[in-house]
Amino acid sequence: MLEFRDITLDDRGWITDCLRSSDMRGCEYSFANNLAWRRLHNSKIARLGDFYLSVSLDTHDGVPAFMYPAGEGDHREVLERMRRYAEGMGKPLHIWNVSPERLSWLREQFGEDAFTVEDNRDSWDYIYNSRDLSELAGRKYHQKRNFLHRFAQYDTQFSLMTEQDFDDCIAFAAVRYNEKLEGDSSAISEQFAIDTYFRYFSELKLEGAVLRADGRLIAFCVGEPLSSDTFCVHIEKADTTYQGVYAAINQGFAAHAAQRFAYINREEDLGIEGLRKAKKSYHPAFMQEKYGVTFK
Repeated sequence: MLEFRDITLDDRGWITDCLRSSDMRGCEYSFANNLAWRRLHNSKIARLGDFYLSVSLDTHDGVPAFMYPAGEGDHREVLERMRRYAEGMGKPLHIWNVSPERLSWLREQFGEDAFTVEDNRDSWDYIYNSRDLSELAGRKYHQKRNFLHRFAQYDTQFSLMTEQDFDDCIAFAAVRYNEKLEGDSSAISEQFAIDTYFRYFSELKLEGAVLRADGRLIAFCVGEPLSSDTFCVHIEKADTTYQGVYAAINQGFAAHAAQRFAYINREEDLGIEGLRKAKKSYHPAFMQEKYGVTFK
């Protein structure tokens, strides 16, 4: 019987090993993200051999949502164990974050009629060539370069994040949160995630950058290596009274990541039209497609 429990910082070693062996580019395959966002959907974890399992228990339809397992071994046996667990709750097995490659494998193993497939475009990750984001070359980035020219009017300093920046970043994020008209559950969960990132920044092997104007923080971002060729940006906040500030923090941090990684994952747009427009404007190299699968 699978036993699911809360994730803790002590789980980082074995979970990271499982994630590394799968080498997936989806932003969910990050220990830091799993730890930081655990409250959003009441996520629990379990270890099964050399596999890492995660399930979200608070879903809109009451059906537990399993992340496609990460690790090495007999995938079919792991899925059967997950299926029995779900059936023990009186629910069908629902798996989210299924890549096109994994979807093809599931069809080969179980047949086309064994499950239904949901295409959740809102959860697809935007994957960019890191050099594109750092250099902003060519006609398609003309507008972004204009934003940087406008930003150049300010006396600012870009630097990689250190522990001395943490308190300012937390306070800055809190101000952005308080400026919102409503404190919905996702915004509240984001504040918890930000606090987690900074509380365990070193232990989670996170990296970040800040922009300051006259010594005052005006933007920050936090990310980490996600796979062998991809860096992921988890959070980005900026004071938009400074024209071009997002373009500036984006380019500066991309230049840092481009030294080691071919791609940058800037995560999903959640179906928010303004966010989708902004992410598209940076011309992703491709989208990390994700599907939901529910067994009959």
